[in-house]
Amino acid sequence: MSANNGEHRYVLTLDGAERPGLLHAVTGFLVDNRADIREIKQFDDQLAGRYVCRVDFVVPDDGDPGIESMERSLDGLRSEWQLTAGLRRASDKQRVLVMVSKFAHCLNDLLFRAHVEDLPIEIVAVVSNHPDHEDLVRWHHVPFHHVPVTAATKPEAEARLLQLVDELDIDLVVLARYMQILSDTLARNLSGRAINIHHSFLPSFKGAKPYHQAYERGVKTVGATAHYVTGDLDEGPIISQQVQEVDHSFAPADLVAAGRDTECKALSNAVRWHCEGRVFVQGRRTVVLR
Repeated sequence: MSANNGEHRYVLTLDGAERPGLLHAVTGFLVDNRADIREIKQFDDQLAGRYVCRVDFVVPDDGDPGIESMERSLDGLRSEWQLTAGLRRASDKQRVLVMVSKFAHCLNDLLFRAHVEDLPIEIVAVVSNHPDHEDLVRWHHVPFHHVPVTAATKPEAEARLLQLVDELDIDLVVLARYMQILSDTLARNLSGRAINIHHSFLPSFKGAKPYHQAYERGVKTVGATAHYVTGDLDEGPIISQQVQEVDHSFAPADLVAAGRDTECKALSNAVRWHCEGRVFVQGRRTVVLR
């Protein structure tokens, strides 16, 4: 992304063991590359002994070493401090594949946000096990792929999905109310690059019909949880959650309606934070540098 006044903007992310002098080394890398910091967020996890950091910075046009040169310099930092480190241009949009079944509200929200550039993503394909939303998707000039799933055809359907992920150079898969359980093999293949929205405030009310479970328990809030996909159903590291107050007058259908907004917001937040490099997975947890 070219910033104002002839500047180029980058995002640096770092994840490693906390050690004295690490921040000094990071700032040294930035100084060596003529970086002007616009935003820095960091977290020193004392309990886990981990350090994570995200730096949004610009370099002047006449002194920009280029991302290839900075990557070579970053290799030394990675090696010396045993870091997981990423560097990208801030303008680079993540290539996203959205999966959906019958409910369209999260899909519609993501398509709109991508269209108005509210999210740093390009939706390059939508995959559905039903044909219902083909017109909506094609109206946004996005290719639609109908991939039916039955117990007998599930392996072939998942192979087709992985083929699309590879052919389209997909960075992130978003399950926007895709009501099929992914196999362990597929979940492993998409580890760290697949986000699911669950229509419940996890870890409560997992599995089927969570709003009906919530009704039976007389809840006073409903919510939604966006999390990374793992082989354990609805157990992946949580990225974003949203809640809304309700009361005794809400029937199950009312809870479903109230929950739609929380689902859209939780999912769009998770997609945004992931694609902006703000999410760091720490075992079963995440650190989100908002």
